[in-house]
Amino acid sequence: MTYHPKSDFMRVMIERGYLADCTDYQGLDEALNAGMVTAYIGYDATAKSLHVGHLLNIMMLRWLQKTGHKPITLMGGGTTKVGDPSFRADERPLLTPAQIDDNIDGMKQVFAKYLSYGEAGNGALMLDNAEWLDGLNYLEFLRDIGRHFSVNRMLSFESVKSRLDREQSLSFLEFNYMILQAYDFLELNRRYGCLLQMGGSDQWGNIVNGIDLTRRVLDHEIFGLTSPLLTTSDGRKMGKSAGGAIWLNGDMLAPYEFWQFWRNTTDADVGRFLKLYTELPVEECDRLGALAGSEINDAKIVLANAVTTLCHGQEAAAAAEATAREVFEKGGVGDDLPTLVLSADEVGEGISIVQVIVRAGLAKSGKEAKRLIAENGARLDDAPLEDAGLMLDRGALAAPVKLSAGKKRHALVRME
Repeated sequence: MTYHPKSDFMRVMIERGYLADCTDYQGLDEALNAGMVTAYIGYDATAKSLHVGHLLNIMMLRWLQKTGHKPITLMGGGTTKVGDPSFRADERPLLTPAQIDDNIDGMKQVFAKYLSYGEAGNGALMLDNAEWLDGLNYLEFLRDIGRHFSVNRMLSFESVKSRLDREQSLSFLEFNYMILQAYDFLELNRRYGCLLQMGGSDQWGNIVNGIDLTRRVLDHEIFGLTSPLLTTSDGRKMGKSAGGAIWLNGDMLAPYEFWQFWRNTTDADVGRFLKLYTELPVEECDRLGALAGSEINDAKIVLANAVTTLCHGQEAAAAAEATAREVFEKGGVGDDLPTLVLSADEVGEGISIVQVIVRAGLAKSGKEAKRLIAENGARLDDAPLEDAGLMLDRGALAAPVKLSAGKKRHALVRME
């Protein structure tokens, strides 16, 4: 049976394709319809920036706030010390407290662009689970919380089972992660009246544990909602590109490259991505996604501009589009291209083109750069680059040069 939601938030989740599963559709919909609901998503501080893979859930929090509810962004200052084993083949590297704090500072910059923070009304809250996890007394925690968990049940969760089926070791440290995440939901419910945890569908087991624990300890009814784990139509994990992760912080990935990532969306994904990553009306997303031939490129520019405006502001989106037009339509050199600046000392008597390609971020290694050249995928000032042994001297770099990898990735190289 098709469920017709009463609340604006659930309607948006269903219409735009955010919803994979929910622990109780009707119960949650009624709670959302009855008044302001507080909901959270947790983010472990494993890098200095969030990336495009996180953007779907950030948009869910944004829609939650836009429909009158209160979002919590929970930083995993405590849980990052353990590491989420969900669907990973190996244990996460352990970070120092200083690294974790540094990463949280970087991640906060992203959230501020999508959510409006403040204690009053439905202003978003930024919390850190270190606040309640760091001071836990181990024996008390085992007695009060540990007794509610069945190891048999924990072993049955897909995230754990997949690891054990491959006979890869799962440390006791990691096994504790799902207990800590469940405890987060309990604490957020106790302290802030939080009724809903959201996350990717790989978090289903962790979310269900939190709901079960809160019911047992506080006898409160709370809910879980998951989003689909996105892959592109050609089967790649969303947010990964040949050049690495697509970061949301401008100092880790230039806004132009961010814009270009969206401009390069596969035709088949345009309509779906417009619904998930922009706020354009659903009918408009469907119309743009149905365009064919060269017209679909116009839809991709709408997508790139809308997503970049949300993440980096309207000026950055306009500058990126102008640079793209200059580079692709006129063959010129745009001001906004990623730029590698070399000192005269670095260039010396000459610097190898292979090294420059790697340092400009157009290849991950010298081997990859050489293969790019061998397969006629590299260009220097729009002319085919055929000699992997080429050295650029100070004369060659007296004016900026443009390097290209394929048709869509470019960088400027200049000497100062």
